Amino acid sequence: MPRPHRRRFLVTLAALGLLPRAGVRPAGAAENDLAPIIAKITSGKALQPGRVRIETPLLADNGHSVPVRLTVESPMSAADHVSTISLLSDRNPRPVIATYHLGPRAGRARIATRVRLNGTQRIWAIARMSDGSCWSGHADIVVTESACLDGS
Repeated sequence: MPRPHRRRFLVTLAALGLLPRAGVRPAGAAENDLAPIIAKITSGKALQPGRVRIETPLLADNGHSVPVRLTVESPMSAADHVSTISLLSDRNPRPVIATYHLGPRAGRARIATRVRLNGTQRIWAIARMSDGSCWSGHADIVVTESACLDGS
């Protein structure tokens, strides 16, 4: 019988929750670490879950280039559109990975990019709408080889 590929094996273990998560902070701690940044992004307004979807692989073999797709449910009309999307990381040395500025002429609130991640973590996307409301989504990613390491 042929041996399964390493990646398929690790994805299966991650999906079953059997990979060791040493050094990973609990989800509650991640929210506390990002609270001041989120408060600044939202201008103190309530952050609502939903409308924002992050698509990323469950397992990233290499944290140097992890594909991420962000989508926000919005008609992108002059009256109702996404103003900004901020992508945050709870373990990177610089937690604000990127901020994207959109407007009604963008057509769709979709972004595809690649990011560097410093180990297994949860990433967050916060969308600020034209009416001032703020929506969020998150994704958990298991990273087998970290990026963003300090050179010293």
